[in-house]
Amino acid sequence: MRTHNQYYAQGNYINADNINADSFYARMPNSKALVANVITVFEHQRLTAHDFAHVSDFHWLMAQEFAVFTIKRKQGQWQLKVGHHIGIILLPSGMTLELLPKLNQSTQYNNIAQTRHWVQGMLSDLTRLDARQSRKLPSMKNLGQFSDQSMPLSVEAPPLSDWLLEQFLQRLVRYQPTQHYQAQINNQSSLQGRLVIKEQLRHNSMQPHKFVCERSVLSQDMLANRLIKSALVWLMPLLPRSICTPLLRPWQPLFGLNQRERQRLESIYTQAKQQLNVLPLQKQQLQAAQQLVDLAYWLLQQSNAATGYGIDPTRPNLPQPRLCLLIDMNQAFEQWASQRIASMFQQVSSNYRPFYQTQSVWLNDSEGQACVSIRPDLLIYKTADNDNNQNQSETAVSKETVNGCYSHVIDIKWKYLPHAGAITASDAYQLTSYAQAYQAGQGWMVYPVLGDKRRPVALKQQIYRDNGDNKSNISSDISDGTKSNHLNHADLWLIPFDVLTGMVNGDLPTNLNEK
Repeated sequence: MRTHNQYYAQGNYINADNINADSFYARMPNSKALVANVITVFEHQRLTAHDFAHVSDFHWLMAQEFAVFTIKRKQGQWQLKVGHHIGIILLPSGMTLELLPKLNQSTQYNNIAQTRHWVQGMLSDLTRLDARQSRKLPSMKNLGQFSDQSMPLSVEAPPLSDWLLEQFLQRLVRYQPTQHYQAQINNQSSLQGRLVIKEQLRHNSMQPHKFVCERSVLSQDMLANRLIKSALVWLMPLLPRSICTPLLRPWQPLFGLNQRERQRLESIYTQAKQQLNVLPLQKQQLQAAQQLVDLAYWLLQQSNAATGYGIDPTRPNLPQPRLCLLIDMNQAFEQWASQRIASMFQQVSSNYRPFYQTQSVWLNDSEGQACVSIRPDLLIYKTADNDNNQNQSETAVSKETVNGCYSHVIDIKWKYLPHAGAITASDAYQLTSYAQAYQAGQGWMVYPVLGDKRRPVALKQQIYRDNGDNKSNISSDISDGTKSNHLNHADLWLIPFDVLTGMVNGDLPTNLNEK
């Protein structure tokens, strides 16, 4: 546990009187004003009331029942054990709880800035579009709103809370509340606009001095603006007061979403995007507006989904959104490594085609009913050299229309693997089953490491054959000088993935064409 108060030392505060986009954007990463009190914790860490500057923060966390924490009672005191999540939680005291990943014991406290660097790089990478397929990875709704044009991180990487704030402000300072003409129908004493005959007869048959009129009014009161305003208000506790006023000034006339609208946030978001699409905006303006709306929606969505059930009897049924971002590290690492490795294959040859999280039936019963399905994290399909068809479905490959084979089946694990002997039997079974099911030439189990010292390790399978009297142990590669048909199985590899560079270690990319 570590509390970072040093960021408050004589800060380069943003000039509130000159908050134009260029100067604000340029100075933001080095601004000490944007960094609040942060308590940094890691995966698997056990927290007690003594770890918090304000004991009330610990009790509040207990009451929320966040899924990321496991509540335990040990030696007469309550504990919260951090699970496989990263993110931030704004505590009632104003402190921010920062959750960072932990690869091994050496990652804890030794280099927090380094961990923040690669985590923020990972989250940025996860939003980059695949240039060829023009799409994002599946299940990216929790990670798809960060900028792929993020500014370089400072030497002292900011906490995740302030990096997230930067992502929002980088968009906000270049965006003004959009105005558009809205049709308004009013029953008034003067005739303005178009008379609505049907409504006039229904409501004013007994009061001819009134007119039901429809007219177009230029207004900022549109759902996209209100969605952004709600997220801005949500992030305000992280902002220094010196810049709150100039940031909020253009947004003061607008109201945020009410509680009923927050309950149907998804439909509000869909309507907001539709409204933006029909506005006469330039391409860059529309893209900036859509990105900001996406991020605002995601922030508000996280506030609803991550607050837990709660056991506090005084807690209102519909609390105000609290800044809370929790990302499953298992899923995030799988997506990041999948994207990076797929890019590596496609740089080697355009014949390699990646398939993400493809589900296939593995076992059927005697009647053909599916019993067990498998879903590898990444499948690499290698098409024939003369096959230029790149428009096949991304969930399956039709061998009738595509000539080729699955060259690699890849399983990605967010777990610390100190050496090859630490692989579990269940992981080995899973990898072997995947390779056998897809008849892939190679099976990779990818795991995270810090640095490029670890090298890929080839796993040699042992085949046990019954020779009658005795069972002999036969190497997977040699059997009486010849290779048996029964030994035609995939080469299995343990592949280290360096989180600092976002690349696999070793020289395997040059040998991808080999089995």
